[in-house]
Amino acid sequence: MSREYTPKIPTTPEEQLDKLRERGCTVEDEGYAVQVLGDINYFRLAYYFSLFLETKGKYREGTSFNQVMRIYDFDRRLRSLLLEILEEVEISLRAHCSNFHAIKYGALGYLNPDSFARVHKHQQFLSRVERLIESNEDSDMVKHYQGKHGGKFPLWVITELFSFGSLNMFYKDLKPQDKTEIAQKHYNMSSGALENRIDRLSDLRNHCAHYHRLYDSAIGFLPQDNTLFDHLLIMRDVYSRPDNWNGYFLERLSGLCESYGDVVETQRLGFPEDWEERLRVDS
Repeated sequence: MSREYTPKIPTTPEEQLDKLRERGCTVEDEGYAVQVLGDINYFRLAYYFSLFLETKGKYREGTSFNQVMRIYDFDRRLRSLLLEILEEVEISLRAHCSNFHAIKYGALGYLNPDSFARVHKHQQFLSRVERLIESNEDSDMVKHYQGKHGGKFPLWVITELFSFGSLNMFYKDLKPQDKTEIAQKHYNMSSGALENRIDRLSDLRNHCAHYHRLYDSAIGFLPQDNTLFDHLLIMRDVYSRPDNWNGYFLERLSGLCESYGDVVETQRLGFPEDWEERLRVDS
């Protein structure tokens, strides 16, 4: 017999602040803290305050509201930087997959199950494509192909509607020889290695897109090799512009870690001492 559920009692930002104080958090500016708690869900911030828990219900000595918010801001800016690079990775993979498949099998070749591997569930794939078209029916791109081309969407248009997860599944369902050709030509690796990297980066993108905490947090479902640093090594391997990676990205990442060095411990992101050198692409 299940226990009867007792609903949580909602609290005001002022009451939430009192609870933080009771747990040992120093509040430097009450007005600022109340505003933050009103603008950001307390449940979301609780994941950052949990980093400072010493015992159940008590924060370690010296914990302050501003300190926690600086880690929150660092995490927010870090997610934005990663999403910027992941966007380029995703767009490149879309282009590589759609260009290869369309040239080999035709603009509408994706409608033919024979253009995929045997494991491909074609009807499920077509249903997913139909849902994507319906959910984007107000976009100019979809309206154009519905009105001017009788609803016939070339693959390079359809892939623009794909999420990273959908793109991941599309690549996995390609014929083995096709996956190998894309992986070797554009990424200089085996299809299995590329497939693994896409899986891991899909986890990272979902982690960032849903505003999950990166600092001192595991990413994905693997019991090991799940730190942010592990995922940055993977991202480096599939990113197509080494100069931009070494320059823009690593410089921004280094500057971010330095700016928040008073509260951020890079080892809690899985970074070794020589992390910049290890992330750099050899020119």
